[in-house]
Amino acid sequence: MRQLALGLALLATSAVFAQPERPRARDIGLAPGVFAPGPLNAITDVSGVSVGHATLIEGDNVRTGVTVIVPHAGNLFQDKVPGAVFVGNAFGKLAGSTQVEELGTIETPIALTNTLSVGAAMDGLVRWTLDQPGNQDVRSVNALVGETNDSGLNDIRGQHVRPQHVLDALKSATNGAVPEGSVGAGTGTQAFGWKGGIGTASRKLAANQGGYTLGVIVQSNYGGVLTMGGAPVGQLLGRYAYQPRPDRQPQQGVASTSGDGSCMIVVATDAPIDARDLKRLAARAIFGLARTGSSYSNGSGDFAIAFSTAPDLRTRFGSAAPQVRTLLPTDAASPLFQAALEATEEAVYNSLLKATSVTSRWGTAEALPIDRLREILKGYPRP
Repeated sequence: MRQLALGLALLATSAVFAQPERPRARDIGLAPGVFAPGPLNAITDVSGVSVGHATLIEGDNVRTGVTVIVPHAGNLFQDKVPGAVFVGNAFGKLAGSTQVEELGTIETPIALTNTLSVGAAMDGLVRWTLDQPGNQDVRSVNALVGETNDSGLNDIRGQHVRPQHVLDALKSATNGAVPEGSVGAGTGTQAFGWKGGIGTASRKLAANQGGYTLGVIVQSNYGGVLTMGGAPVGQLLGRYAYQPRPDRQPQQGVASTSGDGSCMIVVATDAPIDARDLKRLAARAIFGLARTGSSYSNGSGDFAIAFSTAPDLRTRFGSAAPQVRTLLPTDAASPLFQAALEATEEAVYNSLLKATSVTSRWGTAEALPIDRLREILKGYPRP
């Protein structure tokens, strides 16, 4: 029966996503900032980081999923990475954030999903952690799960995400190119009145700035006035928050242009920075949403998680011995802050550009029109 269900889901996936290949930001001339990207222009450019998705497409009502980010390939609970959380607006759920705030460490992969599936995702992360070799005596796990609300396209009340889907996403996680758009936790999301989704980007600092790599992945599901490469795209396409047309009702079945929604951001770097500066780094990722036209509205849950993969900064579970650490001074953190701004902006662009149109019984979210966007960008020259 499970195989039959999987087969039906795959057929549904083909029907929904059998659409032309869509470009990333750099394919159409959008290259925010001054730093170069890494080889993949993805969070997986940070050595050791892997990403996996589980995409749920069932019938005409389920459009959701799970995305996981794994900081390193070892036993994450036994070798915790330094981490921090920055909250732009707390209209949302980031389970596990209080312990990260208190201890400055992350001990599980990070899972992203929909609002009503946070509990299932936590169960999956806990199960995965308990099953890791060497964790036989573990009796407390701080699973870290973020969410956005995909009820505009998904039967969110059905709580279709199960712990097994988290395990499936973890099993599929790789350190290669990251699928973007309408996949995983981005399957049912919407942004700026268009189809949103998963997007990623990276930056590589020059040798005289440390040579560090920084990567970002986003789950875009928020609103405002879309801006791309300095162009007021949302206004020019006629879809943006707070349009001065009170007499006009939203078009039936079309993605809302409300400023509400949410965005989850995960930032990874190999730079040796601890929880203090990781929190500052996460803040820059939230600030980066402003470049895309975010309204940061009352109903938008904007959260960023940042972690470092630097081996010297990992905390060994159960160890009470003093630890020698190599730590980047705060004065050297500024290039990383710039990189976080740039990579967040580009990751959002990629989430929109790679997203394909999605339809369900709940409505339709159209993909951002590439041809019209190209025409707009021609009037806003870039270096």
